[in-house]
Amino acid sequence: MNKKEVLEIRKQFTPANCAITRICGCYVDHEKNKKMESKEAFLSLPEEEAFKYFDIFKKTLSGTMGRNMLNMEFPLDAEMPGGTQEFLMKLRNSKLEDDILLEEFYDKVIESYIYEENYYIVLIHAMYDIPGKSSDDIEMFDASDNVYEYLLCSICPVSLSKPGLCYNAEDNRIQDRIRDWIVDMPDKGFIFPAFTDRNMDIHGVLYYTKKSEDLQEELIDHVLGARMPMSADTQKETFQMLIEDTLGEDGDYVTVRNIHETLNELIEEHKEEPEPLALDKTDVKKIFEKSGVPSEKMETFEQTFEETAGEKASLLAANITETRKFNIETPDVVIKVNPERMDLVETRMIDGRQCLVIAVDDHIEVNGINVRTMKAPGSIQVVNEEEEG
Repeated sequence: MNKKEVLEIRKQFTPANCAITRICGCYVDHEKNKKMESKEAFLSLPEEEAFKYFDIFKKTLSGTMGRNMLNMEFPLDAEMPGGTQEFLMKLRNSKLEDDILLEEFYDKVIESYIYEENYYIVLIHAMYDIPGKSSDDIEMFDASDNVYEYLLCSICPVSLSKPGLCYNAEDNRIQDRIRDWIVDMPDKGFIFPAFTDRNMDIHGVLYYTKKSEDLQEELIDHVLGARMPMSADTQKETFQMLIEDTLGEDGDYVTVRNIHETLNELIEEHKEEPEPLALDKTDVKKIFEKSGVPSEKMETFEQTFEETAGEKASLLAANITETRKFNIETPDVVIKVNPERMDLVETRMIDGRQCLVIAVDDHIEVNGINVRTMKAPGSIQVVNEEEEG
């Protein structure tokens, strides 16, 4: 799924477009006990309650593609009889009316989801009548040929509200506030099947994680059985290792800066595309060569890439570089540079020492105070008369 396809499904979570047929829920305490289960037609919910669920579902389809929303495919064994994909298909086809399948699904989540507090599993079934589109990308609602039938699951932490005081209107007084258990926005979730090329894709699933570094491999393996991609944080660490292994001890500031500048230029050129920019071994090699990595260092690049990332690995450009910041750090100094002005920082040898030189204009602040970089020429030094005597 790409950004446009995710947005198309998100638009269904409104009263006017709602395609949700059924909603089921299971409240789990910190000891993994099921405390409450519910199952009802979504349209029977009170309006205010439905709006709050819409917010949860939209959040489950939010964030950055490749970082918070991850496209996953099922391996062949998952699609075989008894596999996880087959189970999800049965659950979807039941329209969430089979209690045995629901219980099995809840048990799978509870067994594999790692969370030490209470949480709420929300599962919905929906049927989206996919409108056709004209050649100029305008939706034609009377030209629908396909129905996208899917499940969306949201796993939401449940936390106790903070203690405090509140105003009691009936007694006209301030009193201790009753602490409630509040359902928070989702921590994990998924939509199955995927909505690819504006159609149902039973071979894929879109997985949501609030924290990119916390994918919960056991949950993905046990509930979905899909191939888990490299996390955003792991991609970044892998790319950093790749730079270090390629350059070796000869890695210098200018070359590393050039690599990040080249990456940022590619991201800028690709920003209007719905698919995130993915880089394979050949793409990364071209970036290194364009950025001035010496040819002798590139002789073993392909082997280094395969050993560090994997032969068929693909890295998302947005995950391996910073487009909003560029930091230079020493043990005692941290310099933050606008990525668009990395050229302002140079390396020079001054009095036999390696130095970073920063070109500055007339505006410099030190702890919020406007200052000059040095005393103005011809400035007069005031000396205390008593000291002079």
